[in-house]
Order: sequence, then structure tokens, then C-alpha cells
Amino acid sequence: MKTKIAIQGIKGSFHHQVVQEYYSQNVEVDECMSFEELVDSVLSGKTDQAVMAIENSIAGPIIPNYALIDKNNLHIIGEHYLSIHQNFMALKGQKMEDIQEVHSHPIALLQCMQFLKKYPHIKIVEDKDTAETARRIHEKQLKGVAAIASKAASEMYDLEILAPEIQTINNNMTRFVIINKEEKFVEEDEINRASIKFELDHKRGSLAAVLNVMSDCKLNLTKIQSLPKIETPWKYSFFVDVTFEKYEDYAKAKSLLEIMAEYFKVLGEYKNTKP
Repeated sequence: MKTKIAIQGIKGSFHHQVVQEYYSQNVEVDECMSFEELVDSVLSGKTDQAVMAIENSIAGPIIPNYALIDKNNLHIIGEHYLSIHQNFMALKGQKMEDIQEVHSHPIALLQCMQFLKKYPHIKIVEDKDTAETARRIHEKQLKGVAAIASKAASEMYDLEILAPEIQTINNNMTRFVIINKEEKFVEEDEINRASIKFELDHKRGSLAAVLNVMSDCKLNLTKIQSLPKIETPWKYSFFVDVTFEKYEDYAKAKSLLEIMAEYFKVLGEYKNTKP
């Protein structure tokens, strides 16, 4: 029986590309048009796991996705880094001067703003997914409309790339996490990265004390992001990613943080695959 993976977007999207690279076996995908739908797909048992974008080297972290993982008690069991190459595409036979609108996912548009500024006559329209936009242009034969998407999407939906590699920064990478309904057992000597969440008492020096513990326990803080607690004004949750060489260093820090924090939760312990 094939493993079924939920992705945000459709075949030809960057999420689909991650599935093809991460999973060695032949898998099926469940195409979801929002991250909420993706989470529901895993929770309902419709799919076994999901691939979810979590941060981009240009646009930064996608904090709502951390909140979705936390709120629904999902587990991060792995990660995958994808080099993002954005391409400007339209129906075959068109030129740049024919294009009146460009549609794509907001983050894809953000990654290409320097290029888009050269064409002030082109209206920028935010859309749900890069590949879905490309498919719609093909299916409806939309003239004067372009998409920003992957090369795979242009081939899959028979569009012509009018401008290749238009991302502002060439070294443009997105980090994706693999999420599961249940925790997946990983040998301790394989684990060298963790995603955690904690809440602290609102007093001076509380965050500094936590950061000192992480440093003393030889943890490398790769990301820290605060998110307001809606039900408690002026109180924040912190989402943190750490890497480490020895699991026992992390385990020591974890035991201390569980005491220091008002609330502490592990979102995932897994293997760091950063290139």
C-alpha cells in the first residue's frame, strides 16, 4: 500500500518537488489548497504524513504554520531544504509586453519583487498556489496573465518561460518539515535538531536566563520567534529551533527548561539536514 502525503498546492508545486526528493518510495499526494486543509488531511487519517513549508531564506519564518503544528499536537519528524528557482511563465507565443497581470503565491511574489519592479505595468495578484495558477492559465487559456512557478510547473501545464530564475537572491532556499500525527521513534544518536515551544513568566531577565541555559548546554539557537497569546494580553509563546552535537546536551537543557518555563512543549526531535 502506497504512503499518502498531504501537500499544500498541486502537482508541480514546490511541496510536490519535496515529496519527490524526500521519499525514496513511490508515494501518492493529497493536493490541499491551504495549510489548514493539509493539517485536516493528516488529522483525519486521510494521509499518513504531510510536507509543510516552515521558513524561507528571503521571506523568513512562516509562523502560522508553527502555530498550526502546535495547536493540533502534530509532530515534526524530519526536514528537507529545497533550493527555490522561480520562473515567469505564460501561454506560448506571448511576450513580456503582452502580460497585464502576474499571479502567484504571496511568498513567491515577495521573492521576485526586484524583477517585478522592472515592469510597473504588470498588476501583481496574490494567489493560493504557484502551480495551481500555472494550471489555471493553461486550462482557461488565459492570455495576458502570467504565473510565477517552478520549471516543473511550466512543463506540466505547457507554459512558456518568458524569464527564468527571477528570484531576487540566487541562494533562495525554503525549509520544509515533515509532520506526522504520531511521534516517530528516532535513535538518539540520529537526533541533532529540535523544535520546541515555551512560555515564560513576564518578568525581567526570564528570556535571557533561558538563552543562557541553551548556551551553557552547547545548543546552537538557529531560530527564535515570539507569537502573542491571544487569550492573554502582553504574554508571548516562543517557538525555537536548536541544533546540537550530543543528544545528552539537549536532554540536559530540556530538563532545565521544563522547570524554568511556565509551559514547555517539544514539537519535534529529528535529524538536521541543512546543506
